[in-house]
Amino acid sequence: MTRTTTAPVRRGREPGEVFGAGFTMFADMLLIGLLTTLACLPVVTAPAAFAAASGTLRRAAETGTPADLGAFVRRLRAGTTLRTLAAGLLLPIAAVVLLVDAALLRSDLPGAAALAPALVLLALGGAVVALRCTALPEDRRLSPRAGLSRTLDDPRGSALLLAAVILAGLLMWSTPLLLPLLPGPLAFAATVVDLRAPERAVRDD
Repeated sequence: MTRTTTAPVRRGREPGEVFGAGFTMFADMLLIGLLTTLACLPVVTAPAAFAAASGTLRRAAETGTPADLGAFVRRLRAGTTLRTLAAGLLLPIAAVVLLVDAALLRSDLPGAAALAPALVLLALGGAVVALRCTALPEDRRLSPRAGLSRTLDDPRGSALLLAAVILAGLLMWSTPLLLPLLPGPLAFAATVVDLRAPERAVRDD
């Protein structure tokens, strides 16, 4: 029987190394963030781009090997299918619906004050479920049912991811120049949240 081995995860600095493994992961996150932003430019490729980012960061975290451009591109190509492109079409549609609803809420329609918080919660919840879909293991990735199941089964992790989404939104609003880097921390947060509870099984589709 053939035994497969993986590289040990480095916890500290090697002799002569200026920065430790933590800084390497931080640099990987920034690199993956830039690559994900570029891959998201066509919009419809956003699901595949975030899935590739999460898969690359997951591999780096599990094996201790740095993330690289080749690994990201390979996962992006493998994940770009008609199914993921169709899922990407939902993003501009959802954005248009939210903008129209927000415009209506600013009018004098009855119940607008009560519906505004519900609209915000719906947008934040959708972002959390979408990120959890992209961070699932390879065999379940981009499954809406599995992502929703993981969101409900792990409320603490979902709350952490919700905080990451809110923080990213605040950073984008206060410092728009950080926008190209934000996909990296979001993909990293979704990956870490998914890895923090490996004993939780995702329900079958």
